[in-house]
Amino acid sequence: MNNEKYTTFNIKAEDGIAWVTFDYPPVNIQGLPMIADLDQLAEQLEAHRTIKVVVFQSANPEIFVAHADTNFLKDISTTAVPRNEVELLDLQRVLERISNLPQATIAKVEGFARGGGHEFALACDMRFAARGKAKFMQMEVGMGILPCGGGSSRMARQTGLGRALEIILGAKDFDADQAEAYGTINKALDPDEIGPYVEALAKRIALWPAESINACKQTVYESIDKPIDEALKAEAYWLYQATSQTPAIKRFAWADENAAQFDMDNQRSWEDVVVGVQDVN
Repeated sequence: MNNEKYTTFNIKAEDGIAWVTFDYPPVNIQGLPMIADLDQLAEQLEAHRTIKVVVFQSANPEIFVAHADTNFLKDISTTAVPRNEVELLDLQRVLERISNLPQATIAKVEGFARGGGHEFALACDMRFAARGKAKFMQMEVGMGILPCGGGSSRMARQTGLGRALEIILGAKDFDADQAEAYGTINKALDPDEIGPYVEALAKRIALWPAESINACKQTVYESIDKPIDEALKAEAYWLYQATSQTPAIKRFAWADENAAQFDMDNQRSWEDVVVGVQDVN
């Protein structure tokens, strides 16, 4: 991964994990430079199959990613556009590209994530937040607009309609524990726990085949929008994408030949067995 391309974050890649650290003083504002960097990062990651997990974090102890830069929001058209002429905003397009990455993406939030910063976190696959440090908010309604980086669209998928409207229309801060209760994050953790927890999870995911990670992601995302019969067809489709690109069949054959599935010790310890089977390729 090439750090020289980016001005708003740094990247450290090791053991199949890319650690992307936002570092754009003074407040990690989500402006055109950050959007351009994220677009380039997505392009790089889409072709970088040795990276299996991407963790987004911040060098600023108080801020994860701040809201969108008012300098480009103030240039939004004041003329209503017909529905059939609407095009995606750059922020929407780039965050959707981040959401669609073949890697598993994790937001490690240890500071403020309001407006576009919160929308960025929602575009990641998983979110973990530090108690006493993380603060979330969508303030757009008070400014006369609406969350337009996927916040209005993704929020309800995470929380349900009523809770999404409470968060968006209330335009109030909420902390890590509230976010866990709302369903906008996976888990709230104490500040000294979040780093080890996220690192352990990222390292475990990075053990698996890249194609299997992507197939799982795409299946889960597709299932949100489809009736169950179509969702099951999507499962089957992505199953074949995985078996055609991973050592899955060799691993099932190994398990059968060694009667591994009938071993009671294996039944008691699948959490470890699935790690050991990574040696079968």
